[in-house]
Amino acid sequence: MRLPARLLKRRKDAHKGDFGHVLVVAGSPSMLGAAALTGLSAMRAGAGLTTIAVARSLNLTLQGKISNVIMTRPLPETSRGTVALRAFDLLKKDWTRYSAVALGPGMTTTPGTVRFVEKMYLECPFPMVVDADALNALALRKVLGRKACGQRVLTPHPGEMARLTGLSKEMIRKDRRAIARKYAKDWGCTVVLKGPGTVVASPDGKVYVNRTGGPELATAGSGDVLTGLVASLMAQGLDEFHSARQGAYLHGLTGDRLSRQKTRILATDLIEAFQAPKEK
Repeated sequence: MRLPARLLKRRKDAHKGDFGHVLVVAGSPSMLGAAALTGLSAMRAGAGLTTIAVARSLNLTLQGKISNVIMTRPLPETSRGTVALRAFDLLKKDWTRYSAVALGPGMTTTPGTVRFVEKMYLECPFPMVVDADALNALALRKVLGRKACGQRVLTPHPGEMARLTGLSKEMIRKDRRAIARKYAKDWGCTVVLKGPGTVVASPDGKVYVNRTGGPELATAGSGDVLTGLVASLMAQGLDEFHSARQGAYLHGLTGDRLSRQKTRILATDLIEAFQAPKEK
């Protein structure tokens, strides 16, 4: 699989604004690393700019976890130190700054945070990757199927898919392709059903089964890295289905390369090893 030429080779007069600005909204007091991994992944995958937004009390700690090239944005927080509903209005004032958003890793399902996720999913106008606790929030609020304002990519593992659909994990594992296709159509978004042979399904019926990657990707933070990668591709101008398909492929390909070098890999290894397939 090849990336579009504009992503493989940049013009000599290119500047950072040509490659989009990813907003990552993620993290909580016990899962701040998820926000850091998502943001670092988005930047390494080629986004021109990345901002990670977290609850205000976590902002300084986050700055110690990430590269100096990534910006941070402190947000209003709940009494539990998670992103509060009123953070939505603050972010809304700056919509024009961003090109794509990654929402959910490590956010928890604190009630105020769940309501924030609902508003972001429905009302945010730019492309969005929805993962982890944002998926759990959508399941709690029964949001899916309602019309969102922009392109949406959902990246559930089988357990999250079970919560979203009400199906058992066994039912999902038995017919991953058909289930991903059905719910992509029902929900009007691209579904990335993670697992061996990750299935990417679009609302119009297209299905891609990824053949790269293996058990080496079964490591903490691997899904956060995929979320940042897909958001980065969307920020750089790919549509939701092709961003998800290319992201799954490159994520797995990187795991394949690393598995030949190391017995076990970490999510940070994936970020450092990202590289696009060479042009032929």
